[in-house]
Amino acid sequence: MLGLSHEKLARSGNRELTSREHRGLARLVEERVRTRKPLAYLIREAWLGDYRFYVDERVVVPRSLIAELLRERLEPWISAPVRRGLDLCTGSGCLAILLALTFPRAAVDASDISRRALAVARKNIKNYRLSRRVKLMRTDLFSGIHGQYDVIVANPPYVRAAAMRSLPPEHRHEPRLALAGGPDGLKLVRRMLRDAARFLEPEGLLVVEIGHNRAALERALPRLPFVWPETSAGYECVFLLSREGLLGYNKRP
Repeated sequence: MLGLSHEKLARSGNRELTSREHRGLARLVEERVRTRKPLAYLIREAWLGDYRFYVDERVVVPRSLIAELLRERLEPWISAPVRRGLDLCTGSGCLAILLALTFPRAAVDASDISRRALAVARKNIKNYRLSRRVKLMRTDLFSGIHGQYDVIVANPPYVRAAAMRSLPPEHRHEPRLALAGGPDGLKLVRRMLRDAARFLEPEGLLVVEIGHNRAALERALPRLPFVWPETSAGYECVFLLSREGLLGYNKRP
């Protein structure tokens, strides 16, 4: 039953498992209870919307709300053709792949500081046959990035230090590097906002997921004209900023 699309899985709901499948399922349940590992790590796959990705302990399990906005092609905030896109903190490469699929004429760069994560991203990009359009880079945010982009997406580490100390066992199996966002969860977001305008085309768009840190971010940076689109988690987890809005940000926090 593993590896089925959502559509095929729905159609197979009345099929009885074979004895072999029963034994495999029982082993999975036992290991899940014993280790508290996320199921995605045990079966080496995770779904983001309608798309399946390979995952293991080198990356966080894909669950970005930005995928919901990409389903709508980031409308109405992007109207011009997207020729170049960037996915910062790419992890498994899932958002870079969704960018490439959403904007089929775009070249996409995907960067991460973790070599281990980039190895997983490379596997997913190959699985989607996007190696010619999605380029992987090892960078620390914008360090080593060149040129300008029509859209930049990022799902950076944003878990506050206090929350890191009380993570449930499942999340403790995920790489700390991809979760920990400093005392208030905004350490990397501040760095990103300081530099992003230089890497955006005129009318380019920055899209960043920050968990439930909206109030803290708006208190820290009250001058920035954040736009908070609705997602399935409400209006506080993903912000949008245009290049023009970012140009007003000239004071380091």
